[in-house]
Amino acid sequence: MRSLVLFDGQGSRERWGARGLRSAGGHGCADVRGALRGVRGLLLGAEQRVLAAAAPAGMPRDGTTRFSDAAGEPLHNFLSVSSFCEYTVVDVAHLTKVDPAVPPEKACLLSCGISTGVGAAWKVAAVEPGSTVAIFGLGAVGLAVAEGSRLRGATRIIGVDLNPDKFEIGKKFGITDFVNTKEIGEKSISDVIKEMTDGGADYCFECIGLASLMSEAFRSSRLGWGKTIVLGVDMNGSSISIPAFEILRGKSVIGSLFGGIKAKTDIPVLVKQYLNKELQLDEFITHELGFSDINKAFDLLEGGKSLRCIIWMDR
Repeated sequence: MRSLVLFDGQGSRERWGARGLRSAGGHGCADVRGALRGVRGLLLGAEQRVLAAAAPAGMPRDGTTRFSDAAGEPLHNFLSVSSFCEYTVVDVAHLTKVDPAVPPEKACLLSCGISTGVGAAWKVAAVEPGSTVAIFGLGAVGLAVAEGSRLRGATRIIGVDLNPDKFEIGKKFGITDFVNTKEIGEKSISDVIKEMTDGGADYCFECIGLASLMSEAFRSSRLGWGKTIVLGVDMNGSSISIPAFEILRGKSVIGSLFGGIKAKTDIPVLVKQYLNKELQLDEFITHELGFSDINKAFDLLEGGKSLRCIIWMDR
């Protein structure tokens, strides 16, 4: 069977369908940003930021779902993949073939979180060598931003979090400085960052999903060229407030979906970097559990005890 990667999951091809693919455990990566059929620019070009644009919410592009509950009511797909089930139907536009030399428990990391963080530094921000980076939130995505910034040659990477354990973990991914938000007193985070960097960071990444923190990240970036990249997702309808005059003076803010990754061309690059021992993946895996322990995996996540927990369907 050929190796494939699903969204935050991995699978191998069981058989081709008329419109999609049925997978049953294995190894592989999904392009979660659906592409309009026949439009090459959305499949491979710079505008590949559309999430299931041509499909109803939670359904493949043909507007149907292959899942139903015991009463026959339709169940919808999460991001058109549904990798928490043993069998699923996946649109071919959401699949990327990867080198089978990558173990499945490593390949699955590239289908969302790690690619999202690494890609934000690589594709969206285009972090320059010698630059200073500030990362707000050191979960797996924030640490992946650090890893991507390290690969891009950033010389100073500041991690911002309220969990002091994250600093030691972050050092593995290139973080050089740590700001514990519980220990800065009456100062704002932006004041602390500006003092540390003599004016602000070149790149600020918000990886939590709080509108107030997005604004604070913007204020922490340097006048003239500072970029703020937003990866976190706040509640629908939330607004951010930023000083208009600082926009005029060269600062910018941009959103980042899936790290700007073009899955079919960029994920193979990340796979090659991993096989060449350039990109770290193993270090993100803190736990491996069977599917019957999936609730324990969520408890670990909510308690801040894990980065990435691998769920094995056959254990």
